[in-house]
Amino acid sequence: MKSGFLLLFTVLSFWSFSQVDSTFKTLNAPSQKLTFKQKLKKGDFYFSWGYTRAKYSKSDIHFVDHSNTYYPATGRYHDYDFTIYDAKAHDRPDFDKIEDVINITIPQFVARIGYYFNNKKDFGVEINYDHTKYVVTDYQNLRIKGTINGVYMDKDTILDPANLLHFEHTDGANFWMFNFIKRWKLYEPSKNFNVGYVVKPGAGFVYPRTDVTMLGTRLNNRWHMAGWIVGLETGFRVEFLKYGLFEFVAKGSYADYTKVLVLGANGGKANHHFYTGQLTATIGATF
Repeated sequence: MKSGFLLLFTVLSFWSFSQVDSTFKTLNAPSQKLTFKQKLKKGDFYFSWGYTRAKYSKSDIHFVDHSNTYYPATGRYHDYDFTIYDAKAHDRPDFDKIEDVINITIPQFVARIGYYFNNKKDFGVEINYDHTKYVVTDYQNLRIKGTINGVYMDKDTILDPANLLHFEHTDGANFWMFNFIKRWKLYEPSKNFNVGYVVKPGAGFVYPRTDVTMLGTRLNNRWHMAGWIVGLETGFRVEFLKYGLFEFVAKGSYADYTKVLVLGANGGKANHHFYTGQLTATIGATF
């Protein structure tokens, strides 16, 4: 989470500096017959914030670590190389935390920073961040194949979080994407209000913090770049009161977590991939 806010702050700071610099250069340019507003900017930046719900496809998750690490709290050694198949997972919206302003980043929030290349707002680019949460459902009956502490298994097993495994990206799954934007205006009764349709294809990386419990030992690992993501977001954009904006969109993505950090003194790893569908609402302002 802290790394997400740091990147947002850096982008905003860079944009603010470039805006001031370009403004002075334009105002000092000789013999250009432009209005002050035209000199100030050619396009529009925007920032928006909101919340999302997500659905995930089933996923095969592979866990491996051969360090044979000893954990005094449980009196167990960990040496494993196994896969759980067709694991179901769900999101954790935590929308009950929204009422507490201090905790507005606890729910599944999203943030967008974008730029339209001209005042017609037909084309643009966007940095798109989704703090979604991915939780493998406890107590489901699924197939496990591989070895755990030297014991080979290949059978259907109840996923007991206390004695076998609990796995989640809840701080969070963290989708970072760079999107291209195309918008079509559908309704524009005045220059201060319009409704449009937007399409945003993009790609980027996943930056999770994974909380895993294995054989009674728990570790909430560090944030790290763990893989890549591609997706398409599409829906409606409403601009109002000159600077306000609201978006309601659907998003489909494919995320591949190639190297997730889990238990293990030498760096236990997990990998999996899944499809996700989201519904997102954001509100913000143009600049």
